[in-house]
Amino acid sequence: MRYSIRHVTRYQYPVAVTQAMNLGYLIPRTTARQQCLSNQVSVSPQVATSMTREDYFGNQAFHFTVENSHQTLEVVATSQVDVRAAADWPSLNIGSTCAQVRDRLASSKELETLLAREYVLASPMIAFDQQLADFATPFLDDDRPFLSSVRELSAHIYDQFSFDPGFSGVSTPVSEVFKHRKGVCQDFAHLAIACLRSLGYPARYVSGYLETLPPPGQTKLVGSDATHAWFEVYSPGEGWFEFDPTNNSIPGEQHIVTAWGRDYTDVTPLKGVVFGGGRGHSLSVSVDVNRV
Repeated sequence: MRYSIRHVTRYQYPVAVTQAMNLGYLIPRTTARQQCLSNQVSVSPQVATSMTREDYFGNQAFHFTVENSHQTLEVVATSQVDVRAAADWPSLNIGSTCAQVRDRLASSKELETLLAREYVLASPMIAFDQQLADFATPFLDDDRPFLSSVRELSAHIYDQFSFDPGFSGVSTPVSEVFKHRKGVCQDFAHLAIACLRSLGYPARYVSGYLETLPPPGQTKLVGSDATHAWFEVYSPGEGWFEFDPTNNSIPGEQHIVTAWGRDYTDVTPLKGVVFGGGRGHSLSVSVDVNRV
């Protein structure tokens, strides 16, 4: 499937900003199941400096500074991406058991596995938690197929937690999400990752887009698509596998990967530092994912 993506971020400030320095993860990755064909990021007001570099995780990081006084900052990222479906659900019922995954993580000298080990460690938004280990343990018995076990854990999060966009913010701890049993896609991805890492399995955070389709007979609204988050888990010798606990699915043609890292802090779509601006700025985000 080929998509055209338009992602508009707009900050409005009550008083003028005199200088802004920003970092964005707005350019889709090229991966095993998708290819970024083209991309462009435009900024208003005009940037003083800008550069795109590959970060530690292989993501495309866009840096820019604005030195003109402004009360509105608008960043428009456009791209075109080819995406194909991932593995079918039944294929997850074969492969390594949970015990074999842990053994191979400990003993393997393969470079991919050695690099994956860092995703077992705690990160800024994801700490080890015995409560979460206990929550996940029933799904990850030693003799069970690892990937189907992760699928069941992801499905359990979908069943037991409510989607509530008013509950959490970008800094909400996983412990609060677990306590109140609600959150948004970022929270559910963090929760699944925390569960898996607490049991010694490598898992990472994926940021991207999700195409949404209108109800039959209705027109799709402009800006109605969304940024999205899900997670990947690593099985030595088999690679990385994606799961979406928010939608109880395996990411496929409607999931477009922008970046991945340890957690949200590594791949925030847009963040930065401003001088001035006052208190109480507003943020609006509009995303359009259209089939070409």
